Amino acid sequence: MNAPNRSAIRLPDQLPGIDYRFRDTDLLEQALTHRSHGGRHYERLEFLGDSLLNLIVSDLLYQAHPRAAEGELSRMRSRLVRDATLAEIARELELSRHLRLGQGELRSGGFLRESILADVVEALIGAVYLDGGFEPARRMVARLIGQRLADLPDAEQLKDPKTRLQELLQARGLDLPEYSVIAETGADHDKRFLVRCAIGELLPPIEAEAASRRKAEQGAARKMHQALLAKLSADSSAGTTS
Repeated sequence: MNAPNRSAIRLPDQLPGIDYRFRDTDLLEQALTHRSHGGRHYERLEFLGDSLLNLIVSDLLYQAHPRAAEGELSRMRSRLVRDATLAEIARELELSRHLRLGQGELRSGGFLRESILADVVEALIGAVYLDGGFEPARRMVARLIGQRLADLPDAEQLKDPKTRLQELLQARGLDLPEYSVIAETGADHDKRFLVRCAIGELLPPIEAEAASRRKAEQGAARKMHQALLAKLSADSSAGTTS
């Protein structure tokens, strides 16, 4: 799949799906420009947009879940502002069609990279704020994440796998998990991590591979949590029938 290099194309003052018309189109252009392209790029706007996104989503969650505790609100916010969610929004808006990338990033598929797509969504929020103020930025965020906020699973389901595994072990007085990287493969831009999760003698270690150490640890924890639940259930059933 190839993306058009729009470096020489003047952007309009509005992107489909954003529902905001820029007075300063240079801000829009900057928000869509990766540093590999040269000149003014989106990183400063991304910094600003990230803070705005967290504030606005926090406020929306606070209003929508008046009985939720701090930890629950934090988990819900993390789900809504994570790279995977923002990249999903970027794909729905077809932002990759408008990205301004250097030739190296174009060749390596930068217009599809989750981290770049997420950055651009944050940069656009920052650009809208600078161009029109807080209320337009707030309306934009509320519209983009509105259905996702409504569809959030309950707070317990939103706990990351490492937290769920640790809490399950702690509740039963068992050894806490230990994670170790046992292999790193691939070039720097396409590295893979193989991680092992161990919980003492209760179950054999379990491994998982991913594009980052954190994701590999989460994958191993998820597998171990499932295996531990199955073992505890089997042990309970055996104890009941004996």
